[in-house]
Amino acid sequence: MDRQRIDKWLWHARTVRTRTDAASLVSSGHVRVNGQKVKAPGHALKIGDVLTVALDRTVRILEVTGFADRRGGAPEARTTYLDRSTDQPPNA
Repeated sequence: MDRQRIDKWLWHARTVRTRTDAASLVSSGHVRVNGQKVKAPGHALKIGDVLTVALDRTVRILEVTGFADRRGGAPEARTTYLDRSTDQPPNA
């Protein structure tokens, strides 16, 4: 698999609880892929894409490193991305 729908990937990566929540998050404009706002839940992601996801109280920056065929546990989910949120310098 070299591509996956963004709503499915967000759900598999355990960013949200349900796939419907993932689709709503994307449709409402809270997700960017490589700096570009995405509004289609069917947008195809590829390995190396960087997602900026605005959640309730945080912003997560996730680099896609893989895909899953099914939604597994948290350890499996962490293998599908690198969390770049912590790479940001602290605000001065």
